Amino acid sequence: MPTIDLDHLSTLYRTHRDGLARARAHIRTLTPTLPPAPESDDIEAEITYLLIRHHTPDHVVRIGTAHGTATAWTLAALDHNGTGDLHTFDTNDTHPHHLPPGMDPQRWKHTKGDVRAKLSHLPRHTGLLALDSTQGGWFARWYLHHLLPTLAPDTPIAVHGVFHHPHTPPFTEGALVLSWLANNTTGYFTASAARAPHAHRTLTDLRTELGLHTPHPARTDPAIFFHLPTRPHPASPATTRPRAHATP
Repeated sequence: MPTIDLDHLSTLYRTHRDGLARARAHIRTLTPTLPPAPESDDIEAEITYLLIRHHTPDHVVRIGTAHGTATAWTLAALDHNGTGDLHTFDTNDTHPHHLPPGMDPQRWKHTKGDVRAKLSHLPRHTGLLALDSTQGGWFARWYLHHLLPTLAPDTPIAVHGVFHHPHTPPFTEGALVLSWLANNTTGYFTASAARAPHAHRTLTDLRTELGLHTPHPARTDPAIFFHLPTRPHPASPATTRPRAHATP
């Protein structure tokens, strides 16, 4: 399986340039319904799109939908693949207008509530996992301890909000995930302008070359991407704070 690195992603950008352009056009039509400052920056949203196009997963799980920008990108990738379903989890409802025109609405299954109390709604096989929920350390401990061990080795994973700055503050989600990756000798990729300025500039220049620098410019792109290691070492025990609760 190809490593998620600058060379691999540059190849995917060129391979799926036309699909990215179509996805961007769709996102542009959603601008009136999306926040003026999307929670998902262009490059990290595009990387998620490219990984979905490359891996063609049957089931994508996204925990945390916020205002829907990243969800719209994910749906566009699945639509362009012609296969695969999206399973989202959030304590809020989602917006059905994020579906690309003509896409079967049954391919998007949203569960409202705390995912820790909704595990029965997860698909049996997750082909790609995107974590874009609270960035608290308690939640990272939960999914490192309970969710990731249930996934197949080499599953692509995206964790948003890690590198807003060159280094992650202690006890945050990002710090705990990075420690877990180091403990499992597993590398990651980030296009964060703060953490990896060379990668950010290289992809920004490539996007400009390919005519993909609109509708809004890349900003910080703090997400990290990695493949789940084989037989990962256990994470530290999950904290009990706060308790999971079911939402009707």
